[in-house]
Amino acid sequence: MTDFEDSNDDPTTDADATTRSGRRSEMRAATECPSDTAPETKTPLRRLSWEDASPGGRATGQIVLKPRKVRPFFARHPWVLDSAVGSVRHAPTDGDTVDLVTERSDFVAKGVYNSRSRLRVRLYTWDPGEPLDATFWESRIDAAVRWRERLGLLGADSAARLIFSEADGVSGLIVDHFGMHVVVQVNALATAARLSDLLPILERRIEPRSMLVRAEPGLEKLEGVAPRTGYYRGERPLEPVVIEEHGVRFAVDASSGQKTGFYLDQRENRFAASRYVRDRRVLDLFCYSGGFGLHALKNGNARSVLGIDGSEPAIALARANAERNGLDGARFERGDAFEALDAFKSSGERFGAIVLDPPKFAKNRFHVDEALRAYYRINRVAVDLLEPDGILVTCSCSGSVSRDDFLGMLAGVAEKSRRPIQILEQRGHAADHPVDLSCPESEYLKCMICRVR
Repeated sequence: MTDFEDSNDDPTTDADATTRSGRRSEMRAATECPSDTAPETKTPLRRLSWEDASPGGRATGQIVLKPRKVRPFFARHPWVLDSAVGSVRHAPTDGDTVDLVTERSDFVAKGVYNSRSRLRVRLYTWDPGEPLDATFWESRIDAAVRWRERLGLLGADSAARLIFSEADGVSGLIVDHFGMHVVVQVNALATAARLSDLLPILERRIEPRSMLVRAEPGLEKLEGVAPRTGYYRGERPLEPVVIEEHGVRFAVDASSGQKTGFYLDQRENRFAASRYVRDRRVLDLFCYSGGFGLHALKNGNARSVLGIDGSEPAIALARANAERNGLDGARFERGDAFEALDAFKSSGERFGAIVLDPPKFAKNRFHVDEALRAYYRINRVAVDLLEPDGILVTCSCSGSVSRDDFLGMLAGVAEKSRRPIQILEQRGHAADHPVDLSCPESEYLKCMICRVR
């Protein structure tokens, strides 16, 4: 799985664009700049350290929107793509604070400019008098952390997403908390250039034992920046960081694991799914460190669990987690999930419950059809492997694939398999991954708990 920040989806930038599922606007193809627009000069790759001074909070330039491109930004959508930009005034440097204005020079919002990114401006405030200085970032971070404190997620052995990028008003920054250890994932030049402000603020607010800085894979290509990574505070823990989730203990590999080390967005879904698997034989595909499967055994009293994942380190972590929780009914094997499904079908295997939690199949909206074919294939075979009244837990973390798209795919599976599928629960990400209605791309995770008759 992954989160919407990695999707590179096209944000809403055109008031006249068509919509997917009536909610998510699709942007028109990027167009040439008008002939009276000066061409932008793109800066070379920037390599940043934690000590580099943050850019000033006051605007150094203006980004002028094309006609009829304004409405989404008055509605507070935080992404301005290159195709919405008419001209650039006063030659801002990449990473500078800029004002977004209409063609009549009316103020719209304030954000950070990046000529090397298709996402040309990330917007942070709609108050013309509010500078993007250390005080601004501290207020945003404090508000986000306080919400997780109210959720009761900052205990010594708990885990939570403290900052969820656009959904918390800090586009380009992900911060996860694992016990007393924090992982900071930088997803944009805007935040990479301000780490000298952001990291001390986080350190003061959270007081972690360690703070690890990671960069989104592909950040150099997408954003033209290579921030320093590694431990800003403390050192890599000698022992695995162990967290507890609804009574199940998991070791987290924050330094080299997938994403920030653990998929926190599925926390409540793992627990919810466990309620349906009593005395069932469970197949957990794309199992990573065993999340769904171990909840099925510990909280759901499943008869047994077979987990399969293509990563050997993930399988080793899952086996260690099963041992850590004293769960003898779990078996984890390395393998290709698609091949495993085909092999089980050929051998006539049957399961009482199947979990499908694959990685992102669609990087952007241009890959949606291909992704839906992949989702159809694994769900179609999974349904054939389920016993009557079996439980199917099927997920998608592809932000470009809408909930309606995903449900339509499942309807196709029901039709072709001739087995009725009932949706018992439609779920999304946990409360520490809030959805900002101004940025529908912040909703990406679909989790359907189904009964297959």
